[in-house]
Amino acid sequence: MDNNIKEKSKSIRMNVLRLANKSQKYGAHIAPSLSIVEILASIFCGCFNKSKDEFVLSKGHAGLAYYCAMFESSIITKEQLDSFEENGSEFPGQPTITDNNHVDFSSGSLGLGLSFASGLACSKKINNEEGRIFVLLGNGEMNEGTNYESLMFIKHHNLNNISIIIDDNNMQSDGNTDDILKVDLKSVIMGFGFEIIECDGHNEKELIDALDKQKDRLLVIIAKTIKGKGVSFMENNNDWHHNNLKDDLYNKAIEEINNG
Repeated sequence: MDNNIKEKSKSIRMNVLRLANKSQKYGAHIAPSLSIVEILASIFCGCFNKSKDEFVLSKGHAGLAYYCAMFESSIITKEQLDSFEENGSEFPGQPTITDNNHVDFSSGSLGLGLSFASGLACSKKINNEEGRIFVLLGNGEMNEGTNYESLMFIKHHNLNNISIIIDDNNMQSDGNTDDILKVDLKSVIMGFGFEIIECDGHNEKELIDALDKQKDRLLVIIAKTIKGKGVSFMENNNDWHHNNLKDDLYNKAIEEINNG
């Protein structure tokens, strides 16, 4: 694994916090973004082919981390990144496709990303096109039936050009996942005919290895993560699902990342 990916993860995390602080008038989905930093770094800075691959962020409330990862992989510019949540920006809180922002899927309504991604993968198969479709899902939306219909569709059509990653941080907007609707994701997904790899979602080497094994296989990665990862007062704290990051706490968070 390129050790540079760890540095990319740190840069993504720092930019998430910086832009959340900059946009504190509106607030931002900070903790869900911090949860997926290493996953995004491993995709965009590790195995993503800009000319052939597509990425679907199904858990669209973590769009801030997505934008920061696109910047780290030189897909968007610093000026574009810094326009986050500004009036008229192409980079709002939830990703929305425009002509110039390189977003592949307009998200926000949870539970639809995998359906869209399976359609993209099927289209590539029909047209004999190269490339992978990466789709990143969250815990809360795994309560929705559209995901399981999509798994049946993917299995039936052997869409082994789709890479499915679940950000498994055991939380969702309303609380702990197990308290809301407990689901044994591993057993359920295996029941649809998929292989499973469970890995540390904050370990870039494990993620890169899992993504490499996922090529041309019906395999789902369950990435074990911590909501708010890297900032002690945000970790596993649903108050930071969406919040305003004011200067004093921003400075504390940056200090923790620098000393981490």
